Amino acid sequence: MIEEEVKVKAKKLYPFQENTVNQIVNELEANGNNFNLLYQLPTGGGKTVIFSEIARRYIELFNKKVLILTHRIELSVQTSRQLNAIAVNNKIINSDVKTLEDQDEYQCFIAMVETLNNRLQDDANFIQDVGLVIVDEAHYNSFRKIFAYYQEANILGVTATPLSSNKALPLNDNYDKLLVGESIASLIENGYLANAETYTYDVNLHGLKIGTNGDFTVSSSELVYGNYFMQEKLLFAYEEVALGKKTLIFNSGIETSIRVRETFEKRGFKIKHLDSTFSDKDRKDTLSWFKETPDAILTSVGILTTGFDEPTVETIILNRATRSLTLYHQMIGRGSRKLPHKDEFLLIDLGNNVRRFGLWQDYINWQDAFQFPDRFLESRLSEQDDLQFEAAFELPKRIQHRVDMDIINKFRMKEVYEDLVDEGRPGKMAVDLSVDNHFDAIKDKATDFYDALDIMESLQEHIEHRLKQYTKLIAKSTKNYFKYLLETYNRQLRQKLRAVLDDE
Repeated sequence: MIEEEVKVKAKKLYPFQENTVNQIVNELEANGNNFNLLYQLPTGGGKTVIFSEIARRYIELFNKKVLILTHRIELSVQTSRQLNAIAVNNKIINSDVKTLEDQDEYQCFIAMVETLNNRLQDDANFIQDVGLVIVDEAHYNSFRKIFAYYQEANILGVTATPLSSNKALPLNDNYDKLLVGESIASLIENGYLANAETYTYDVNLHGLKIGTNGDFTVSSSELVYGNYFMQEKLLFAYEEVALGKKTLIFNSGIETSIRVRETFEKRGFKIKHLDSTFSDKDRKDTLSWFKETPDAILTSVGILTTGFDEPTVETIILNRATRSLTLYHQMIGRGSRKLPHKDEFLLIDLGNNVRRFGLWQDYINWQDAFQFPDRFLESRLSEQDDLQFEAAFELPKRIQHRVDMDIINKFRMKEVYEDLVDEGRPGKMAVDLSVDNHFDAIKDKATDFYDALDIMESLQEHIEHRLKQYTKLIAKSTKNYFKYLLETYNRQLRQKLRAVLDDE
């Protein structure tokens, strides 16, 4: 591979990086086997440099091998280069590597999770004598399948945002302790990161729908951001704030990004589009053009949030809304790389994301996020985010045909609640009416009571979404109350379905 031939000069660790390496090695030494540590550091803080040095010192100290897991080949290559620079003999396990007869020649292995999982399923001892597993971008849940093979080893996860990509699988299930690194504000103050000058444009996000992953769906985002008025707002924001600056635009969907390219091309701007369907060659050509063109604009979809490092980026535009704090930080972090002539970068928010999450530089209690992820996320998303009312919950297509969608779509918790209050009736009746609505949507579609229960189970996230709207309306959202409300709701819905369908 051409990438592997590129030589990287060993980087001298910054003082805070040196302290971090010492602290992590000391933790691993003090706690012995079966101790898993999670380390948080903002994007741009040098996680690859830090964990590469930890790998080197671990090999020297314990005389055991180190396995580094990544989720993209670009990250594997970057890590291999850094390890070579500090004289750690390493091997990338890619799809071409079927066996490891030469494993005694290497101290460290780098693998993408899916490739390694396939090898381990064929041979659980594919890599022997591993003492430390380092997980890059540890918030992704795909790595969990590998942990079972290395229960006697230490696991070190590194991430900018210690929040699991799946709220049902929190990181504290697999990691014993979180070590929080330097804050964004501290890295800016000490000259390691560029500061963000933030510009927000209020955007009407009615029409967005929330999917089962908790974020806004691509299909609804395409409808909101693909229209003429949003394209004009984006163009206006760019010309007002970032004209002539190298700009990276993040979109939710491919159709929107292509339309962005067309809109900017009509105005004579130098712009290209990039998404995950591009071949490796086309992707490299596009990124080379972006790097070499001073006032280039690159509009992209879901491909440059990790493993992409282009310090010359001067402006980040969020042409999308997200409910993911991790994605929010990943996108903005692409502009935070420091250069001698670059102390600041511009951030343009066209998704009300700053209102939802706060400024990128704001302090975040990551220990609270690690220990109590549900509470942490609920508090951040409910403080200022009216989208909980604006956005409907979009049922997956596999569920839509099992219920009467016309009935489901007629019910709006906020409207029902406010109408009841205006009429002087108890607001709690909104919950009862919601039960009736779900009952009506299920009863005629279910073949029998057990089929109705199965449909009801598939609607649990939809039910929870409605009840969260209700608890926000009454300003009463303790965990115990919500649990009581959900249990009561499901019991009443089951009883209504049984009464009609059990005899049938």
